[in-house]
Amino acid sequence: MKNIRRRSLRLSLTALCLLPALACGNPDSGAPPAEALKNETPAPRRDVFLFLGDSLTAGYGVAQDEAYPALLERKWKKNKIPFHVKNAGVSGSTSKGVLENLDWNLTENVHTVFLAVGANDGLRGQDLAKTEENIDGIVKICRSRGIRVVLAGMKIPPNYGAAYAENFSGMFRRVARNNGLKLMPFLLEDVAARPDLNISDGIHPNALGHAKMAENVHRFLSQEGLLR
Repeated sequence: MKNIRRRSLRLSLTALCLLPALACGNPDSGAPPAEALKNETPAPRRDVFLFLGDSLTAGYGVAQDEAYPALLERKWKKNKIPFHVKNAGVSGSTSKGVLENLDWNLTENVHTVFLAVGANDGLRGQDLAKTEENIDGIVKICRSRGIRVVLAGMKIPPNYGAAYAENFSGMFRRVARNNGLKLMPFLLEDVAARPDLNISDGIHPNALGHAKMAENVHRFLSQEGLLR
């Protein structure tokens, strides 16, 4: 009888020792502790269409809500297109400036970058080899972070010289080809050199010009299947 009591006591003590382990879960089972699950932060949703560029994107000369990215935001919201627009255009920016500020703009929720830069480089007669290197660097950094890039081409007036103007427009084609990007050939298509669509400086689009740009950008992105 005494032996039976001793065995019963040993079994009871063993069961009590196991209770804490059972309550906390078996560390070898592969299941994470409940506290770890509670504190786990979900990855941010990537649903931002980021517009990087200069005054043409920032909307120089028009109200902020008249710039083409803002017009696209309203159109996409109305049509239930699953992207939010962030306009990171800065008047006066060059390709070097956009590259230097890239880390600041590439937040974790950015899905796609619409890159429209280089106009100021061209208008200032900068070395286009360096401009092309900067644009290519922007593209590579974005893609290294899993961000899709769409490139917008630009043109400059022929008074800079035919060779320089051709090299300028050609660098966008080369960057797009070398990186396998979709290229919108000319951001200011049907807007440039039209007095009715530009402010008095003849360079920056007015509200009607931005409406045309928004229409063109939306059509291009839709046709290329880039709004999903």
